[in-house]
Amino acid sequence: MASKTILVADDDATIRTVVSRALSREDYEVRATGTGAQLWRWVEKGIGDVVITDVVMPDANGLDLVPRIVDLRPELPVIVMSAQNTLTTAVKATEVGAYDYISKPFDLAALKVTVEQAALQRKGPALPPETDTNADAVPIMGRSPAMQDVFKVIARIVGNDLTLLITGESGTGKELIARTIHDMGRRSAGRFVALNMAAIPKDLIETELFGHEKGAFTGAVTRTQGKFALAQGGTLFLDEIGDMPLDAQTRLLRVLQEGEFIPIGAAIPIKTDVRVLAATHQNLEAMVKAGTFREDLYFRLNVIPMHLPPLRERLEDIPELALHFIRQLTSQGLAPKALAPDAIDALLNHRWPGNVRELQNLIRRLTALHVEDTITGPMVRGALGAHIGQVSGTGPSSGESLSQAVDRILTRYFKSHGHELPPDGLYDRILEEVERPLLAKAIEATGSNQLRTARLLGLNRNTLRKKLNQHQLLPSSKQRR
Repeated sequence: MASKTILVADDDATIRTVVSRALSREDYEVRATGTGAQLWRWVEKGIGDVVITDVVMPDANGLDLVPRIVDLRPELPVIVMSAQNTLTTAVKATEVGAYDYISKPFDLAALKVTVEQAALQRKGPALPPETDTNADAVPIMGRSPAMQDVFKVIARIVGNDLTLLITGESGTGKELIARTIHDMGRRSAGRFVALNMAAIPKDLIETELFGHEKGAFTGAVTRTQGKFALAQGGTLFLDEIGDMPLDAQTRLLRVLQEGEFIPIGAAIPIKTDVRVLAATHQNLEAMVKAGTFREDLYFRLNVIPMHLPPLRERLEDIPELALHFIRQLTSQGLAPKALAPDAIDALLNHRWPGNVRELQNLIRRLTALHVEDTITGPMVRGALGAHIGQVSGTGPSSGESLSQAVDRILTRYFKSHGHELPPDGLYDRILEEVERPLLAKAIEATGSNQLRTARLLGLNRNTLRKKLNQHQLLPSSKQRR
């Protein structure tokens, strides 16, 4: 079989050379150019089986060339490369019909795989959705490979209604991702409705989701619309889906399967036209095995999986994120700030248990509390040192985060049991072991003042007294008998 011909257009001679040599070793015939004009001439002549084009070239924009190539030769796959590693670029590449999008700097092995797939499949592009991708309106950023993977997934799903399950630690931006998908998609004219399962009493979840009729239960004095009705024609974001009780899971599954729901107390089902996006920081697969999450609902939600990386796995994005937050605060009236090199070093050396949310709050605190024009390393370290997420002396290295210390202790605990699992009831035992020293230290710090201790812990006084009594932390004469 004759070798495939790959057309490469990039104004960087080094990149042209590297790509050409790498693909030539794979027995491809490679034609490389630094201009869009030459690339177009080859395409017009029917030359090439795969196109690789940069976005910015001296005489053309690769994103403008893609739809022209698609119109002329719809069977010709076009791979877009760009150093402008933004979500907007990834989405635009998909919208104009690119076969794939690759960010610079790229992995040669990954590029070879993409080229091979494109050459074999020669897929015609999907019709681009009509979306407005104003770069200024896109709050998600990151040049790290992990975030580039996220951008690719978003770019491929904004134009459809597939159900998405977003996983990731708290503070990684799951709701922000869901809102961006809504704003960029074809449902942007509809409402984006968010519901946090962990923040709602379990007996009210079905009312929140589906609404109720007047008189449906004691206290239902008026008819109330649920979130499915409010999100009609738009997007419903179900955050912390792992906290949904099993009976509500059953009703949600029925809605997703049948496309209709019945408000509590009603008799007639209501057709629903809602895209559902779900998110969780929990391991749903483990919950399915434990019987606390329905397997059929998990598969129904997990049509498109997306994992958001923790900030500690994308440290190269921290300077850009920090400057973005500073610009946001400046636009809100705070004085502009610069980041000193040692401040950036201090940010990169932190483990960020609170992820992007922690970084955002830190920048807010530093910008608001310091009058200096430049944020320095000592300022950053001072602010981080006062944060509960950063504690010293908890492990082998100073600065180990609280979550890291807990993870280390639990890892040792599980290893101590060998191949057997610990006794059942581990969750309650762990909570009890953490709660008792926390209460003891808090009551000690306030000089046994229960009112101050309750405020410190964010508990009401009765709850505090009950817990102190439960853990036998009250003087014996004051303990309830």
